[in-house]
Amino acid sequence: MLLLLLLAPLFLRPPGAGGAQTPNATSEGCQIIHPPWEGGIRYRGLTRDQVKAINFLPVDYEIEYVCRGEREVVGPKVRKCLANGSWTDMDTPSRCVRICSKSYLTLENGKVFLTGGDLPALDGARVDFRCDPDFHLVGSSRSICSQGQWSTPKPHCQVNRTPHSERRAVYIGALFPMSGGWPGGQACQPAVEMALEDVNSRRDILPDYELKLIHHDSKCDPGQATKYLYELLYNDPIKIILMPGCSSVSTLVAEAARMWNLIVLSYGSSSPALSNRQRFPTFFRTHPSATLHNPTRVKLFEKWGWKKIATIQQTTEVFTSTLDDLEERVKEAGIEITFRQSFFSDPAVPVKNLKRQDARIIVGLFYETEARKVFCEVYKERLFGKKYVWFLIGWYADNWFKIYDPSINCTVDEMTEAVEGHITTEIVMLNPANTRSISNMTSQEFVEKLTKRLKRHPEETGGFQEAPLAYDAIWALALALNKTSGGGGRSGVRLEDFNYNNQTITDQIYRAMNSSSFEGVSGHVVFDASGSRMAWTLIEQLQGGSYKKIGYYDSTKDDLSWSKTDKWIGGSPPADQTLVIKTFRFLSQKLFISVSVLSSLGIVLAVVCLSFNIYNSHVRYIQNSQPNLNNLTAVGCSLALAAVFPLGLDGYHIGRNQFPFVCQARLWLLGLGFSLGYGSMFTKIWWVHTVFTKKEEKKEWRKTLEPWKLYATVGLLVGMDVLTLAIWQIVDPLHRTIETFAKEEPKEDIDVSILPQLEHCSSRKMNTWLGIFYGYKGLLLLLGIFLAYETKSVSTEKINDHRAVGMAIYNVAVLCLITAPVTMILSSQQDAAFAFASLAIVFSSYITLVVLFVPKMRRLITRGEWQSEAQDTMKTGSSTNNNEEEKSRLLEKENRELEKIIAEKEERVSELRHQLQSRQQLRSRRHPPTPPDPSGGLPRGPAEPPDRLSCDGSRVHLLYK
Repeated sequence: MLLLLLLAPLFLRPPGAGGAQTPNATSEGCQIIHPPWEGGIRYRGLTRDQVKAINFLPVDYEIEYVCRGEREVVGPKVRKCLANGSWTDMDTPSRCVRICSKSYLTLENGKVFLTGGDLPALDGARVDFRCDPDFHLVGSSRSICSQGQWSTPKPHCQVNRTPHSERRAVYIGALFPMSGGWPGGQACQPAVEMALEDVNSRRDILPDYELKLIHHDSKCDPGQATKYLYELLYNDPIKIILMPGCSSVSTLVAEAARMWNLIVLSYGSSSPALSNRQRFPTFFRTHPSATLHNPTRVKLFEKWGWKKIATIQQTTEVFTSTLDDLEERVKEAGIEITFRQSFFSDPAVPVKNLKRQDARIIVGLFYETEARKVFCEVYKERLFGKKYVWFLIGWYADNWFKIYDPSINCTVDEMTEAVEGHITTEIVMLNPANTRSISNMTSQEFVEKLTKRLKRHPEETGGFQEAPLAYDAIWALALALNKTSGGGGRSGVRLEDFNYNNQTITDQIYRAMNSSSFEGVSGHVVFDASGSRMAWTLIEQLQGGSYKKIGYYDSTKDDLSWSKTDKWIGGSPPADQTLVIKTFRFLSQKLFISVSVLSSLGIVLAVVCLSFNIYNSHVRYIQNSQPNLNNLTAVGCSLALAAVFPLGLDGYHIGRNQFPFVCQARLWLLGLGFSLGYGSMFTKIWWVHTVFTKKEEKKEWRKTLEPWKLYATVGLLVGMDVLTLAIWQIVDPLHRTIETFAKEEPKEDIDVSILPQLEHCSSRKMNTWLGIFYGYKGLLLLLGIFLAYETKSVSTEKINDHRAVGMAIYNVAVLCLITAPVTMILSSQQDAAFAFASLAIVFSSYITLVVLFVPKMRRLITRGEWQSEAQDTMKTGSSTNNNEEEKSRLLEKENRELEKIIAEKEERVSELRHQLQSRQQLRSRRHPPTPPDPSGGLPRGPAEPPDRLSCDGSRVHLLYK
């Protein structure tokens, strides 16, 4: 339920009283009511804008009056809208009336009588104060409430004290650091002395005792403190309590005090380690633990939306413990400490590391002297300005960065520039309400009184901020001892009986301290279970060289009071890291459109070629080129060219949900296009090489090459691709992946960096699938090149365009074998990768279509072969295809018969020659040789007439015709 508080400058008065609007009884409900002065109305379930926009509220709607500040609602607190359009109890006005402090309604060791009013005390109320027996009243016995203020300070009841000369002394051993890392004793010692004077002057607190102080200068050094601690313990008189300052000194004292049955009450120790009750069982402190800063820091981190911080600390126990506690708290809040640095004396290297790691929100934990060293290095590394926020401890002197320090080489102006805008968290050590404390002093009166006691200006006095804590520490001790001794008439122990072996008195003092609760000049004093003070945290920011209060935080209630006075160099709180803007690298639209136009023209060319091939399929020249395989090639080129379109689609055109479908389209179109286009060409060249090589056993294959074998080969290649792609997409489907590049700095001076990203189609086993696919296709390409080379000299009419197919295979193979590895290398460069892949597809498709189909078109157009074929068909009355096949079969049959006849004639001629030679040999033995016939004929014998020889020669001649 949303709660809305609207403030208005007028009192609310009921209808008819004092000019208030009278609600009208309408069906719309009740007319809206204005809130009272110094108060408001809580409209349940309505926003501020909704309240401003309406005039009536529905029936049964309830409103609740609230007041701000120290005011109370007088009159009805809740009103309800009735059915008649009026609000309940409108005859009684609701007002916000200032009340006087309720603390005046109680009086310790006395009674308060309220007249002229009721609780709470309103204007005109009067209180009278009376003390119990054995007490007398210090202050006015009557006070009147007027405009939220009592007319006189609150009195108190003081016990009738023993004369000063008869009071017994109770000694306190204290260690004040007058110099060293924290010279807090300079102001804390005067504050303690002032508190002792005030306590000892009271008759109602320790009436029989007088508190006395024995102190030494510890110099905030454990070694020096050890010496003085043993002097306090071994020298008389006995000290009933020890009061050290500085965490390192308090750690030493508290650890030793348990062996002496001594309570330790520190006024200036913030180490978280001192909250360990097992190690320091008798330790209390009015200075809150340093871990009290951490909830405030975490709250501020959450307020400004910071999720990453860095830290740098001085290597001391107090800061290490504080940082360990901070690390646990930020982890619970979902905040990460990305970088943690520490140093002992020289912070130069850690500061450089912070710069190198791009730390923006930095928590610094170190003493004041080291703070100057750190920020001198911060200035040198330029680790300040609108991009950075530093969180420091708030108990440094207000001008700590202006104090001359010979250990640094930075000027005051440089230091002032480096520290500008940093945030400090500081325990509230002075009550901001300025109300009267148990000592009857306000916080402002305390500051004025202490300033008069100091010898130097407060800003130059160490521990001035912690002085209220030291003052309240004495009061906490006095109240605890008063309760232990039975002050105020109660039975108790004798404090003078205390010694270092008396555990009983120590336990009673411990219980009294543990239950302390009073209003001090530093605020409400109460200890938690670990003995640490619980307090508010003040948040300040250095603006223009001086600290300005920007808020308070109460960790016990998780309440952040914000004044909205924070100022930032850049106008707003910086980011906890460089703001990374993710930008996608999209394909150049000019390139995509250009290649798409080429691809579209290629598809048109493929359609024209396919139409031409189908239209002229009856022509013998086209038939002898296996037109169906050429048709598949044209279809494959069309699919491959169509793959260019999804190849260029990215997040510029489609959403991330459509990206997987685009990936599938790329793969299937390109895969099937390659299988059909290249597969049909490969099939031609394969069968040409297989059938028409010069081998005798394949002569019969040349006569019986059937088309279905070619189609089966193409189908096998396509089927293998379909099966591979289907298994790939079922087992490991493609999806959208993002490739991230190195961050880029923008040209403008803004605290952002650009993170380029590129979309890819990928799968879990992408390299494996690509290896299988590229390996299989690569072998086909290499084999195609080999077959094309082997068949370049083959001439056949069965596949008359195999040389053109070989040329196309050369081009496709070369382009694919070059483009595939190049695109894998250039995959991170979207324009180059797309240009290589798409242009390879376009050029290979164009080359294939031109080489295969343009020569056919040119031949048919220039020679007019389709016209003569058509005329032959009209004359014979039968199809050209059937006539040609019949003629071919008849000629082959006749050729075989003629071959047989020639073989028989050759055998007869051989026989006759043999007979002729035999006869010539016989005649040569019977008769001498005769000269040859001048006519050039064969020699004639006497027994054989010339006519017979001529006849035989003629016969031989005839056989060879």
